[in-house]
Amino acid sequence: MELGVFSFGDRARDPHTGSPVPVGERLRQVIEQIRFADEVGIDFFGLGERHRPEFAISAPTTMLAAAASVTSRIKLTSAVTVLSAEDPVRVYQQFATIDQLSGGRAEIIAGRGSFVEAFALFGAPLGEYDALFDEKLAMLRTIDAGNPVTWSGRFHTPLDNVDVLPRAHGTPEAPGRLPIWVGTGGNPRSAAVTGALGLPIIYGIIGGGVARFLPLVDLYRQSGAQAGHDRAALKVGISAAGLILDDGDTAREALFPHYMDVVSQVSRERGSAAPDRAFFDQSAAPDGSLLVGSPDEVVAKIRAVHEIFGNTRIGMQLDFGGIDPALTKRSIELLATEVLPRVRDLTTPTTTPEPTTIEGAHL
Repeated sequence: MELGVFSFGDRARDPHTGSPVPVGERLRQVIEQIRFADEVGIDFFGLGERHRPEFAISAPTTMLAAAASVTSRIKLTSAVTVLSAEDPVRVYQQFATIDQLSGGRAEIIAGRGSFVEAFALFGAPLGEYDALFDEKLAMLRTIDAGNPVTWSGRFHTPLDNVDVLPRAHGTPEAPGRLPIWVGTGGNPRSAAVTGALGLPIIYGIIGGGVARFLPLVDLYRQSGAQAGHDRAALKVGISAAGLILDDGDTAREALFPHYMDVVSQVSRERGSAAPDRAFFDQSAAPDGSLLVGSPDEVVAKIRAVHEIFGNTRIGMQLDFGGIDPALTKRSIELLATEVLPRVRDLTTPTTTPEPTTIEGAHL
């Protein structure tokens, strides 16, 4: 099992002034968190992309390059790269550069994004939501396969026998290649298509119970098997917010106001009912998605999640809503010293439960 941390650079508001933490200060805090995570032995650190004032990170590749210069072993990944609004050539070059700089520690998690601001900013037609992602993911994979590159599609100028440079450093298992995952929030089409491509997938779960995602994981694996992909290649990751402190109740009370602020704002913007304390408590319960509590509680939850999904990776956002950096640092320390050693031996089960059918899902 790989355990990691991710961040969007959430900017908390000063309780006295009401102003958010300055962007520069917040960016430096995140770099320090990555450096510390590397020092204590966390497996990976992911940075997400947001184009909103409540977040400090809109250019995660710049931040990952900075992180590469202060770390030595931790994997550095996006969480996610909004590929639909990006140029795959530039995305590859940026991550290949980070990969070379870090000695083969860069990864891409490609996704459509939780928000749509990037589409207008970068001139991507929102009405082509699925087609953009499908084509750009195919183009990115073609570039990653090696030079020279020949490509033709709807959304990019054709490439004819060109070299895309630099090439990735890669790993001993896959020299010259970048690991490419697909991140999704729970769309059946994403599960089916990603499985058919044989790419690893990461599910971002914001709240509620985790078991409701099992039909999607089953669909992903079923689609992969039908396409002839080996089960070992069909890796599943789970990402969720959380907080680990020495006392579980303290962790839940520290996370609660930040979680409610963020989720309530998103609910208002999307015209849905705002969550209440009962929803938070359900999400923080043993069968809920929030990875919050004492080390013992989080270990138990990670083991329970693994029993459901057979996942090989878990990512935790430990600064949700701009939690006090001191609490985030303590969470990272406990994740490395108290949690990771106790779940390291978890591996994908050798058998898979019968898939659950999702009505209307198709390739």
